[in-house]
Amino acid sequence: MIIGNSIVSGKIGLRIFMLLFVVVWSNSLIGTTDVYNWLIENTLTVVSLLFLIFSFKRYRFSNFSYLLICIFLCLHVYGSKYSYAENTFGFWLQDFLASRRNPYDRLVHFCFGFLLYYPLQECFSQWLKFPKRLAFVLPIMVCLSVSGLYEIIEWLVADVFFVEQGISYLGTQGDVWDAQKDMAMAFLGAVSAFSVFHALYRYPYKT
Repeated sequence: MIIGNSIVSGKIGLRIFMLLFVVVWSNSLIGTTDVYNWLIENTLTVVSLLFLIFSFKRYRFSNFSYLLICIFLCLHVYGSKYSYAENTFGFWLQDFLASRRNPYDRLVHFCFGFLLYYPLQECFSQWLKFPKRLAFVLPIMVCLSVSGLYEIIEWLVADVFFVEQGISYLGTQGDVWDAQKDMAMAFLGAVSAFSVFHALYRYPYKT
């Protein structure tokens, strides 16, 4: 199941996605209120970009997958501009939803599962050649596992390596269950994407 190459064709689409991300990423650095937090937040961004660059010749995702990845990375780096807890769009969401806290981090964790489900499914089915049924379910498990790993990395960064930046980096906003809720949002996002794609394309459960 490959879709999206018709959205923006070929190299033109990839260049548009790259340009969009570079603009958003540059803006997040230029306007950041905490450079050290920005550097910490974007470490995994750099790792992700390196993976996409070095894997490009061996396996090229569909343009639709690159679009989803681009949107997620833009959401993430925009969060690093102000720190997640102080994100301006998050404050607007807080007022709109009458929330007790800035919900931007919850939004990004949900989008992690929702937006990256399809690229992962495509990777398992088209690149790694997993059985179709397994490739359809594995992305949910991967999103939940990576989300848990990310929370462990957050703990190490905040409590061991960069203690002074710990509070702004974690962005718990006083919620003792912040890590568990973030993982739950990523899981919910992946399950939602699974449901959407299954409903729209009726993916065959044949090996």
